[in-house]
Amino acid sequence: MKQHYDLIVVGGGFAGTCAAIEAARGGADVLLVEKYNCLGGATANCLVMPFMRYWSVMPGTGEKKNLAGGLFLEIVEGLKTLDPKSTATLFDEEILKLLLNRMCLESGVKLLFDTTVVEVCREGNRITGLEALGKSKRLSLTADAFIDATGDAELSMLAGCECRVGRESDGLCQPMTLCFRMSNVDKDLFAQNRAMLNPLYKEFKEKGLIKNPREDVLLFGNFNKGVLHFNTTRVVKLDPTDPFAVTQAEIEAREQVFEIWRFLRENIPGFAESRVQSTALQIGIRESRKILGEYTLTVEDLKSLARFEDAIATANYDIDIHNPAGAGTSHYYFPDGDWYEIPYRCLIPKDMENLLVAGRCISSTHEAQASYRIMPYCAELGQAAGVAAAVAKRKGSSLRDVDVCEVRTLLRERGFAIS
Repeated sequence: MKQHYDLIVVGGGFAGTCAAIEAARGGADVLLVEKYNCLGGATANCLVMPFMRYWSVMPGTGEKKNLAGGLFLEIVEGLKTLDPKSTATLFDEEILKLLLNRMCLESGVKLLFDTTVVEVCREGNRITGLEALGKSKRLSLTADAFIDATGDAELSMLAGCECRVGRESDGLCQPMTLCFRMSNVDKDLFAQNRAMLNPLYKEFKEKGLIKNPREDVLLFGNFNKGVLHFNTTRVVKLDPTDPFAVTQAEIEAREQVFEIWRFLRENIPGFAESRVQSTALQIGIRESRKILGEYTLTVEDLKSLARFEDAIATANYDIDIHNPAGAGTSHYYFPDGDWYEIPYRCLIPKDMENLLVAGRCISSTHEAQASYRIMPYCAELGQAAGVAAAVAKRKGSSLRDVDVCEVRTLLRERGFAIS
């Protein structure tokens, strides 16, 4: 098997998959390394859905302006083609896995599943190769350039790049959540009684009958008859970069799943015959490491609707902070027609020449990350990184010194809303 590539992307979530597809379409020889058995990241492995809002409605005209970039919209349309029930936000993650496989293979991306990077080889300010473990086999992989799309900045950390964890005041991260689904729910009966759910849940919490620190029950519909999707467990004050802490979080969250099930089954009409159908393969992590990049995006940048000469992405999802210490979720909503930009420098780890970071672990503060961390914008950041990698290969430059003007021109051609 070939071991050297133009580009190695580590992490097969939306950021990594879009980076790999875009770079391959641009002429790069790309290997995409994923530690699980499919693409889709948090959607596939953590059952995170639906897509959060990734557009702005323009005042006056009512025009819906998409902010997530062309490749994400291509994925949405592909989902609709394969499954007519799909919408702009609702989808079936099994269909998504199939679609992303096909898109990668059609673009020429080489896929490597069930493989974990365990060591990074570095010379000066360049990564020269990776050591990985795949199905008990040690692999040595080299490339001219690398993209870290691990979500937890694992590749950057292994390369010795400076990273920060959590919020600046105390290092706490947004809570971890194990998503799950219930089957055999009488949806019609529940719909008639839904208004009683959260008031009763709050009453049970005040009496000490519910341990879950989350303030309400968050659930979504599902295409399958009798099935509802829950994004409502909450584990706080544990380090999502520590495997022992994450293990504890998985254990706590599973207890919360069955606590919620008992509460619903015994108290809410429609759940009397319900079952816990499935829990996610992996607990969902909203926030962990973020690199220290050449620029750090701040909440002030977001609220001032910052524009940058090297902007490569736009976003306007609300600053959605689940309390890292307990109950409560804070929001800052952007008015219609408003969005901020993200500069290319946020993707470049300090002093590195041939490494970019894409997804929720780019360089930003805790508050800023709470807005751009959703899947559509991670896809957008990944596509931008993929364009940069293709331009750098074609022109023989480093990722740090890539022609950002050309990158921006290509991104606008791909539907990006950058100025």
